[in-house]
Amino acid sequence: MNKNSKVLALKYRPQTFDDLIGQEILSDTIINSIKANKVANAYLFTGIRGVGKTTTARIVAKSLNCINGIENLCKENLCENCDAIASSRHIDVLEMDAASKTGVDDVRDLIEFSRYGPTSSKYKIFIIDEVHMLSKQAFNALLKTLEEPPEYLKFIFATTEIKKIPITVVSRCQRFDLSRIKSHELLNFIKKIKEKENGKVNDEALRLIVKISEGSVRDALSLLDRALLSFDGSKELDLAAAQKIFGYFDKSQLIKMFNLILKGDENRVIESYRNIYDQGVEPKIFINDFLEVLYYFKNINSLTLESTNFSLNDEQFDMIKKISNNVDSEVFILFWQFTIQTLSELDVVSNQHLSIEMFLLRLIHLKGLKPKDQTQNENDKINNLKDDIHNNASSKILNKDVINQIKNVVQEKKDKSKPKIETKVTNERAIESFDELVAVCSDKKEIKLKYELEKNVNLVKFENGRIEISFNDNLDKDFVKNLSIKLLEWTSQRWIISFSKNRGEMSIRDKEKNTQKKLIEDEKNSDLYKKVLDKFPDAELIDIKHIRKDDEK
Repeated sequence: MNKNSKVLALKYRPQTFDDLIGQEILSDTIINSIKANKVANAYLFTGIRGVGKTTTARIVAKSLNCINGIENLCKENLCENCDAIASSRHIDVLEMDAASKTGVDDVRDLIEFSRYGPTSSKYKIFIIDEVHMLSKQAFNALLKTLEEPPEYLKFIFATTEIKKIPITVVSRCQRFDLSRIKSHELLNFIKKIKEKENGKVNDEALRLIVKISEGSVRDALSLLDRALLSFDGSKELDLAAAQKIFGYFDKSQLIKMFNLILKGDENRVIESYRNIYDQGVEPKIFINDFLEVLYYFKNINSLTLESTNFSLNDEQFDMIKKISNNVDSEVFILFWQFTIQTLSELDVVSNQHLSIEMFLLRLIHLKGLKPKDQTQNENDKINNLKDDIHNNASSKILNKDVINQIKNVVQEKKDKSKPKIETKVTNERAIESFDELVAVCSDKKEIKLKYELEKNVNLVKFENGRIEISFNDNLDKDFVKNLSIKLLEWTSQRWIISFSKNRGEMSIRDKEKNTQKKLIEDEKNSDLYKKVLDKFPDAELIDIKHIRKDDEK
């Protein structure tokens, strides 16, 4: 295949340690171990997708088997061994995909093959990709060979799920954790690739590619490949065009929406979201970006522009900082909780677009949210009024207007910070027994409370204003709170609900089951049932229902 026809991720795949980016510690360690002739029996490379696990495994294989040695490792004019390893056709370097060969028989074949020395190179090397997919029996079969392999045999494992590998296997390997590639390194790398490909992509679009790739070189190259193919050579790909291609939108829109939410402007908030939605942004992507910007709002004073990994530009960074300084941190924490909850709700609603709109309206109507300066002004106002009263105290005559003003300000603040429980009762009702309590729940359509009382509660004692109960493990954790609120609403009286160590009476459901069971037993002894069995020996009585006289007619 012509090299120029390859996708960028394959075309620019690193061939030596010098080509690797972001993994300097790994490179230095392995190079030094080869030079000192202290090569590990097995290497284990772990990290996210696209950071160079399989690529590094091949480079290690070439470093061990290069005809020219580690000091003069092939870079351009590849020797016979390096060329064969790069093309995955070397007879002594076997690459196995553990995702497709997971069984113990595959590993046994591997071990059997390892009994024979290398044919044309110094080491026989087994590269096993996605090694965490091997079965437990397959791992066990590897243990002895891993610990004491022949001198000519080396294992190289690659995985994205290190926790799925047995610790007995990990302990026999020299482990390397390949880190995500830093944003500035990845940006410089894809800039060079863009120049080699004569692509026209501006820096803002490249930064978006770096952000989306999340530290993965392969993802970044795949996105760059897509960007270069989207436009012809006559036009340059800018940020706006890149956002459309990759399904992202300008963060400035989200920051302005935040400001509108804090101001309580419903119409403009919904209009702003619909504009974003019309750009083709999916609700889940919107929510995730919302969470990201919310994080910046909360922690902006401890961040620098560079630490945002190109998510924000200078203007956006300053805008967030200006807005966040006028809002209490508790507001952003509360917003975060609501947003996380909405993210889980999207999986159960049919129209996610409407769910997002309602989510934004809920944020607007959260009570008690005031900018810092407004809250501070109210506190200063109260303190000034108190000072005035203190100064006039010697005369023992207080100005009524001042006192009333303090009451109004303080009361307004209390009203907005603590919601009141409405205790006004319109239909007061006396409840004198447990059965009557169940009946009231049924009348008031409190089905959840009725269900808990009938099924999960055992009555120990019932008297006016006090209920003593025991319960089973299925009782709802909010049962006592909900029942207390409803009893206060129905009777205009506060009730004490206490738990007892005594077993108490059977639950209503258990009583009904026992009654039904006794009816069935009694009926089985009747002459009618015996006559039915004579005619139908396999018949079985499973339930009894009472028929009202009206139903018989």
